[in-house]
Amino acid sequence: MSRLIRSRNWLAKCVVMAAGLVVVPAFANEANREFELLAEDIWQYRLQQSPLSASYYGIEVNPGDMPDLSTATLRAEHKKTLGQLEQLAAINLDLLSEQNRINLAVLKHRLDNVADSYTYNAHQIPLTAEGGFHTSLGFLPGTTQFTDKQDFENYLSRLSQFPRYFTQNINWMRQGLKAGNSQPQVVLQGYEQSIDGYLTKDVKDNPFYKPFLRDYDFLSEEEMAALQLRAQDVVKSSVEVAYQYFREFMVDEYIPAARTSIGVSETPDGKAFYANRAKHYTTTDLTPEQIHELGLEQVKRIRAEMAEIIKQVNFQGDFADFLQFLRSDPQFYAKTPEQLLMKASYIAKQMDAKLPTLFKHLPRTPYGVAPVPEHIAPKYTTGRYVGASKDTDAGYYWVNTYALDRRPLYELEALTLHEAVPGHHLQISLSREMENTPLYRSSYYMSAFGEGWGLYAEWLGLEAGFYQDPYSNFGRLTYEMWRATRLVVDTGMHVMGWSRQQAIDYMKQNSALSEHNITTEVDRYISWPGQALSYKIGELTIRKLRKKAEDTLGGDFDVREFHYQVLKNGSVPLSILEQQIEDYLNSVKGS
Repeated sequence: MSRLIRSRNWLAKCVVMAAGLVVVPAFANEANREFELLAEDIWQYRLQQSPLSASYYGIEVNPGDMPDLSTATLRAEHKKTLGQLEQLAAINLDLLSEQNRINLAVLKHRLDNVADSYTYNAHQIPLTAEGGFHTSLGFLPGTTQFTDKQDFENYLSRLSQFPRYFTQNINWMRQGLKAGNSQPQVVLQGYEQSIDGYLTKDVKDNPFYKPFLRDYDFLSEEEMAALQLRAQDVVKSSVEVAYQYFREFMVDEYIPAARTSIGVSETPDGKAFYANRAKHYTTTDLTPEQIHELGLEQVKRIRAEMAEIIKQVNFQGDFADFLQFLRSDPQFYAKTPEQLLMKASYIAKQMDAKLPTLFKHLPRTPYGVAPVPEHIAPKYTTGRYVGASKDTDAGYYWVNTYALDRRPLYELEALTLHEAVPGHHLQISLSREMENTPLYRSSYYMSAFGEGWGLYAEWLGLEAGFYQDPYSNFGRLTYEMWRATRLVVDTGMHVMGWSRQQAIDYMKQNSALSEHNITTEVDRYISWPGQALSYKIGELTIRKLRKKAEDTLGGDFDVREFHYQVLKNGSVPLSILEQQIEDYLNSVKGS
């Protein structure tokens, strides 16, 4: 029995006074130290099991290894994870500091997800409609730090293990096919495009060869030439062989045999898995049925606000006619990729100038604006934030420049505020820059908090003076509607028997998103059950807490202080966010 658990038992025997249990400070200090040691042991084990993640964080743990996905290793890891969760459950939270209670909650959320993913055989489906393990590896050349010759040795070692790693993933996918646990066939059409970018005619054009095209002060010309020859051989004989094998497997075997149903409830233990995912992604106990009803309520409210804008612009026609007008009129679309990127960059810089009026604490990490990489753009979402992997990197706001006639400019203000500032870049960078916070917490992204903040950031644009053009404001409402309809169609498809076309039609009828975007998004929801629920539920929670703060503090309400209180502890479960705002309000009232 650990000292921490013994301490809890001993404390239970302490003198109980009328005001409650007396906690001995020295004893609490010991409890905190023991928790921190346990948490560090757990984190080190996680890094050993996930050497790619360790490298991403700049930590040298098995830097030349790829993960081992063998049956024995995954089974042993699951057993270890369950034991670690038992250790965390035995801790008396009353003995921990506020920060360690948050640390424990975040660590538990991470471990619960690891355990649940194994229980529900998520390793049999290592891909979504957008990409998978093969596209995640595409970040390796850019996130690997090359500071000496050994870094190149480690990198080449990893590349040489691609055939084994791909084979292990494919073997799990084959087991999934046999069990009826696969991605739906319909979301995988054209999937080979996400693989083709890693198969090049000239090995020197392969993304994994890029690190060998630069100069390094610590390498002589002879050493670099020798490394280049080895790299060309490894990329050709290991990397491209692995990707070609995966392409053939997907086209010839997996896609033809994939299930034709779309709801995850049609897979083994699918209903339980979806309920589990809803809990994980929302950090609440809302049932899928409750979430569905909440979505219907939000759609009704937003539709009424949209109708007011249609009146404002004196449009002659009904709601469907107005949506068709927005989707088809050339005035709402960029003519070139550069024009779209420049417009997005301009909006981002406008918001940069507004940040000091809304935030008293800003991140030091800068961000850039860049197009979504060509090889993943056709099936990729309209925009995304990619965080910095180390202190010397910037974050990036990715804008999808593929199919410009499907990227309306009236949505660009909302998209930019969500993905860049004051949305994901600001929130994620502040979290990563927290001081005296363990990496397992500062690096963690809790979807309900992060996506809720991103959607709140869109709404915050009203306060910052954006959406002056009524069409742009309609675009903001379209984005809000997008997240509200997610609650309806995600639960509809996965639990209530909705068809893919029914979900597409529902979103087309209620938002101005282009049909391409809607189809891409619906396929994402099908292939990533439950994740889409996090956005609206997180945003509604943050806005509810803001209203509570405004009502409680009245004229003393300070939006900069409120935002500081929301963001100061990084990405946390919504219940902890609610508690920290409650504590903040009590402290202000008490003073």
